[in-house]
Amino acid sequence: MLYYFFSWLHEYRYPGTGIFQYISFRSALAFVVALIIAIFFGKYFINVLRKKQIGESVRELGLAGQSEKAGTPTMGGLIIIAAILLPVLLFCDLKNIYIILMIFTTIWLGILGFSDDYIKVFKKNKDGLSPRKKLVGQILLGLVVGSVMYFHPDAVICEKKVPTKQVTEVTSNELLRVENQDNAHTPRLFDEPHHSSKTTIPFFKNHELDYSVLTRWLGDKTGKWSFLIFIPIIVFIIAAVSNGANLTDGLDGLATGTTATVAVGIALLAYVSGNVIFANYLDIMYIPNIGELVIFISAVIGACIGFYWWNCYPAQVFMGDTGSLTLGGIVAVSCIIIRKELLIPILCGVYLAQSISVIMQVSYFKYTKKRYGEGRRIFKMAPLHHHFQKKGMHESKIVQRFIVISMLLAVLTLATLKIR
Repeated sequence: MLYYFFSWLHEYRYPGTGIFQYISFRSALAFVVALIIAIFFGKYFINVLRKKQIGESVRELGLAGQSEKAGTPTMGGLIIIAAILLPVLLFCDLKNIYIILMIFTTIWLGILGFSDDYIKVFKKNKDGLSPRKKLVGQILLGLVVGSVMYFHPDAVICEKKVPTKQVTEVTSNELLRVENQDNAHTPRLFDEPHHSSKTTIPFFKNHELDYSVLTRWLGDKTGKWSFLIFIPIIVFIIAAVSNGANLTDGLDGLATGTTATVAVGIALLAYVSGNVIFANYLDIMYIPNIGELVIFISAVIGACIGFYWWNCYPAQVFMGDTGSLTLGGIVAVSCIIIRKELLIPILCGVYLAQSISVIMQVSYFKYTKKRYGEGRRIFKMAPLHHHFQKKGMHESKIVQRFIVISMLLAVLTLATLKIR
């Protein structure tokens, strides 16, 4: 809302109002406002949850410190959602298709996660929403995101038109337009905006994959039916990453800390993808109007850090599925929007490790039970963070080390822009 107000003032040349045209400035504001909301609104919200006695029912897993967590307020994901959406509504261009898609993702998965928490807390059903219903909700979101990314007229990319080294001089006024995704610069270094099902492949010189090649065995030379491959892949990515974030939410501050680190990597990737100068220098596809996503992700970073204030050990509030499913979905959809979804296994390596540990544990247990009549385990407990707890490591140390690993993975992800 403030974005439109200051844009209106800028048209009448009010001094200083032009600063709202800068993505970097609005991103900083979004981060700060989200951080403040999460910290101050979080305190009020936690007090309300305590008065209403809305607390977590903890399963008896034989883990150190687990029983002490019983009764800790949950549904804290509502703090994260509020801290994200309010700055976005204030500082983003709400007509931007990518912002609309991110807001829809946040609300949709927020409702899905809230339903699960509501059943656990108020219906006293520890199982919550059934996995099948969660999966259906994630699939529906994937269908919407995939369809928008494939068919919407504003979901376009621009590919390189001239060699990387031929960078022309840009005046200060032009830099402002570049930062704000003015398509006037597109023809200079890049082709005209066009629809494409291309994405980025890490570590390869010719680092782009067009999903349409996967349908050529059908005789589809023009990629007319590539959405039959593209949309299911999007559905899978959203379900996988969202569930991975959900599994990561098992220790105080773990999901919040790792997601904040992942979001920093996404924000940087989005910024360079939406800036013709950086896109040209790094030899990556330029995505018009993607800069608004940087503002959204900045709000996510601020919300996560603000929530970490209350969620770090010992946690005063849990995010619940309301937060974990939402954060996972935001990470997945934002990576899809910037055409970097194949970087998710690196960037979200902590999520991936948690998911793989569960898959391995369950699969091996079922296999050994069928073969030997007795189920055996690979890990002491799954997900992976509980394995280290069982080995006697303090949960605070586990969380900090996982966050450090997440930082390293984020740096490696950014390095893939040059390592080819």
